[in-house]
Amino acid sequence: MKKQRVHLKAPDNWINDPNGFIYYKGYYHLFYQYFPYGPRWGTMHWGHAVSKDLVSWEHRGIALYPSRYEDKNGCFSGSAIENDGTMYLVYTGVRYEVINPEDPHTCLNDQFESAQMMIYSEDGFHFDNENGKEVIIPPLTDKNMGDRTHTRDPKIWRGKEAWYLILGSTVERRYGEVLFYQSRDLHTWTYVNKAWKGPDYGWMWECPDYFETQGGKVLMISPMEIGKTDEKEKNHAVCFPVEFDEETCKMDIPDQYQFVDYGLDLYAPQTTTDAEGRRVMAGWIRMPQPVTDGWIGMYCSPRVVERRGNHIYFHMHPNIRAAFSKEISDVSEASADGYMAKFDLEDGEEADIGGFRIRRENGRIYTDRTNVYPAFPGAHLISETPAIQDGSRIEVLADENLVEVYINDGEYVISNTVYGIRKTAGLRGKGTMQLYTLEK
Repeated sequence: MKKQRVHLKAPDNWINDPNGFIYYKGYYHLFYQYFPYGPRWGTMHWGHAVSKDLVSWEHRGIALYPSRYEDKNGCFSGSAIENDGTMYLVYTGVRYEVINPEDPHTCLNDQFESAQMMIYSEDGFHFDNENGKEVIIPPLTDKNMGDRTHTRDPKIWRGKEAWYLILGSTVERRYGEVLFYQSRDLHTWTYVNKAWKGPDYGWMWECPDYFETQGGKVLMISPMEIGKTDEKEKNHAVCFPVEFDEETCKMDIPDQYQFVDYGLDLYAPQTTTDAEGRRVMAGWIRMPQPVTDGWIGMYCSPRVVERRGNHIYFHMHPNIRAAFSKEISDVSEASADGYMAKFDLEDGEEADIGGFRIRRENGRIYTDRTNVYPAFPGAHLISETPAIQDGSRIEVLADENLVEVYINDGEYVISNTVYGIRKTAGLRGKGTMQLYTLEK
């Protein structure tokens, strides 16, 4: 099976949302939305990759595929949980009501319905797609609860007294909401409550993820059309510091949010806990076109999520930082999996990572990928953070298709898709740049 390091990328064809992220029986399992027939979106399967350390990954082929009436047109996003040594996957099954006659992998005019489904495995590698699936939440029929079509992406967790599940949905396709369910046995689920913010926060909330950190509780969602610019992407991943009462499933969501990643290429993030109990996140990095060998879609490096007060940090995972242990003097010495650059950036200074520019101006960090990104109408070329507070430290992870800029150990992160950055790196400023690569 194909092996990759640091940035997990499509083994071939198309991938998007990370699914079923879990540490289970000594492996990190990361499933993902996968179209195995071409480098384009289509009938969703679940691909599967595993890692011992969150650094080196091995693709393990297809885990889930459409096999029932309720998921005949796709096994869409979901999550994983362990119970008594067994892995359970929950996901959204989609059935098209009107198939596009020009393309059997799509439907016409959003005419489909969604059901929430479950499948289990005793080892995390083998799933009985033909006989092992069950519907745990059928398509919604009460419009006051949620949408029959646009309700999806179950994220499951164990609470103090029961199992809980959060779903993304929409209110009359005017604004997004999340729905909360509870179960005692993983099979029978009862609706408990919902939370929403209104039309200024997107018309549909995809890929919801609620979790706790030592510093407080966090809600991550991916609202559709929360972007108000003319740029191509209007769907973005955001996070809120929240309060949540488990008994009533009442969630208080503040008005202010922050982007999960200020490059605005990252979407549909999902978290789990790592072997040491840290809350760790994976996220899909969107790409406008396939690379030359015919694949499209990749993931950011794993990040540790922490809430401090009302700010949410996304730290580089310590396993990733430790893996870049070999100091080099020039980018040409880096391995095929890329390199790490470390430097300080004061106001007015700029770094150049193979044509990808990073500068600090008026207390903010900006990136410019104009020289390493395809030009098309609505292309998002310039990214910026809010004003930074914690210093001037920059860590960059770079390979030929992705540059991640960690600012002040995750105060903010900018991740940008690139195409073929040059094997050069330099700093225009008073400081020095240190370069590191992976040991072979």
